[in-house]
Amino acid sequence: MPHRPLTDANGNQRGRHKIFMGYAPGCGKTFALLDEAQRRNQRGQDVVIGHMDSYGRRQTEEIGSSFTVIPNTSNGDLDVEAIIARMPGVVIVDELAHVNAPGSRFQNRWEDIEYLLDHGISVLSTITIYQLESLNDQVFDISGVRIPNTVPDRVLHEADEVEIVDVTPQALLNRLKRGDIYTNGKPPSDIAPIFDEAVLSAFREISLREAAGRVDEDLVEYRRDKRIEKPWAAKDRVMICISPTRSSLRLIRRGWRMGQRMHGDVIAVHVKDGTSESESAKKILADDLKLASKLGLETVTLEGALAPTIIKFAKDRNVTAVILGHPERSRLQEIMKPSILSELARELRTVDIIVVSTEVESQH
Repeated sequence: MPHRPLTDANGNQRGRHKIFMGYAPGCGKTFALLDEAQRRNQRGQDVVIGHMDSYGRRQTEEIGSSFTVIPNTSNGDLDVEAIIARMPGVVIVDELAHVNAPGSRFQNRWEDIEYLLDHGISVLSTITIYQLESLNDQVFDISGVRIPNTVPDRVLHEADEVEIVDVTPQALLNRLKRGDIYTNGKPPSDIAPIFDEAVLSAFREISLREAAGRVDEDLVEYRRDKRIEKPWAAKDRVMICISPTRSSLRLIRRGWRMGQRMHGDVIAVHVKDGTSESESAKKILADDLKLASKLGLETVTLEGALAPTIIKFAKDRNVTAVILGHPERSRLQEIMKPSILSELARELRTVDIIVVSTEVESQH
């Protein structure tokens, strides 16, 4: 995915966005951010704090006290208008995944940041790997924790620079015991299961894979910018089959990540078969399409018999992979009539068909 352009439609200079990413609280993201901010300050850049969470960490508070602070709004959120009026060169905005209070200009802090970038102000921010929207199901499967506030992956992929802040799980747990992460030595109950060595190791691996994917994106973009001539494989195209009878959120996230790994397109497809949809079905479909939009996916609604319509669309659009939920059919139904999975496998022999479990969607 290309990075944010350097100028807007009017030719005005955009700010640059650097994100410090770790795999869990306590990795040192904010400390690394402040260290960078100090170096920039010493080089003569005008650096201010828009919002910073110290969580009572003395060393973080000491370093942060050396910067000018732009006061938050009365509801405790980032005051984007005050920052724009001050027009610093760089603003520190901690906790990218924060959700603003009702009545704020934007619902999410990442939207605040995009607004500042559009006004030519550079931003240093932080994120934890489990706050990426497309990882929501994977995080739940590993830890049993459902993260409520997430950030669209495109925010990370459009950033000008991403720095991984890493520490071993054992060292992180030692920090926790010493009270270096939370003053009482205990994490909040809602994320306590994350502070397990096996869970932390899994999240750390995901974080490092995400960093490797970022390097690969930069390489692809460099090759295109430099017009390096070499045969490229045909572009992959992933098709996600959305069902109004049960949530497809897990399928959408899985498909998005597949598309990112393959540098391909992802299309979310809903087929209307002519039957009337219940209110619950409409709600499920609306939630699915909202997530697809959040991730920047193309969405298509078709009409017709389910299997033939999907097959025709897949052939017309040169789809290379189809993702659908595990069919809920009895043995008798399988005998009486072939499932859609069987029809797709028979008709789309050159297409990868991926069946994804949806058993935990009801807990979302």
